[in-house]
Amino acid sequence: MPKILIIRFSSIGDIVLTTPVIRCIKQQLADATVHYVTKPAFRSILEQNPYVDKVHVLSGSLKTLIQELKDEQFDYVVDLHNNLRSRVIRARVGSPGKSFYKLNYEKWLMVNFKLNRLPDVHIVQRYLDAAVSLGVKDDGEGLDYFIPARDEVDLQTLPAPFRQGYAAFAIGAQHYTKRLPTERIIELCERLQQPVILLGGKEDIATGAEIAAHFEARTTSNEQRMTVYNACGKYNLNGSASLVRQADFVVSHDTGLMHIAAAFQKDVISIWGNTIPEFGMYPFRTNYKVLEVHGLSCRPCSKIGYKKCPKGHFKCMRDIPFINLTFENAKV
Repeated sequence: MPKILIIRFSSIGDIVLTTPVIRCIKQQLADATVHYVTKPAFRSILEQNPYVDKVHVLSGSLKTLIQELKDEQFDYVVDLHNNLRSRVIRARVGSPGKSFYKLNYEKWLMVNFKLNRLPDVHIVQRYLDAAVSLGVKDDGEGLDYFIPARDEVDLQTLPAPFRQGYAAFAIGAQHYTKRLPTERIIELCERLQQPVILLGGKEDIATGAEIAAHFEARTTSNEQRMTVYNACGKYNLNGSASLVRQADFVVSHDTGLMHIAAAFQKDVISIWGNTIPEFGMYPFRTNYKVLEVHGLSCRPCSKIGYKKCPKGHFKCMRDIPFINLTFENAKV
């Protein structure tokens, strides 16, 4: 009975992208026990996963966590974070294992010299490569995300215009340069021409309110109403995921809800600013369209993101053409 430890500390999207590794190990290794170590903020994502037997969290000192993991006596460690902390854990736990390849050098070349040495491989495939010596193979089933029944959103609790269908728009992102300016989000909502639910955390409430207020203000008795509902901060992550699951399609920046949408195999309009899909984190095994500016000499300017545009013009978001938005099953 092999006992396997998987390491990924953060963040939402990255953890969702590791779910094929979890599932394939659990299903393909006879009687395997799968443990996962992460940060406390992401425990809830993993506790709902039926392929995870136990979740460990880094809630105190690293030394305490290492002792907890050593006591488990793992047969193999799959390091899907590959940073200093995860490497220390691997070394101290003393079990054999492997880390995934982060492509740091290739990304550095792309960011600094615009030399594309990036492999045409999704990050999920590189995650799976870290478990290949266990005999694990890609099962072709895509990502997983599990919502507890208590967090499912009944659409009948939404305002009436959203009960018969809507587009979900994840307006947030961790870094400013990965988010459309507010006026461009408004422009894109207008082009969708159907009810739109805005999703995000508490930090996105004010932006969502500004967008929703714009559409309320321009509604007249002679004008067809463009309905936007600001759900930012109203639901926990699982509640937002439930709204994503029930949407006609999903619009998202390069963020966690985009990968959750892919787990539900939703059609995704994927928006890219200072980062690029070629880094390997585009929607996995679902139908998607990319909105981005091609041929911009300063893009990508980072493999992650910035608080403001280093050049000051923010053309990577301000100049994105909003075209080719229609999916066959979408109401646009």
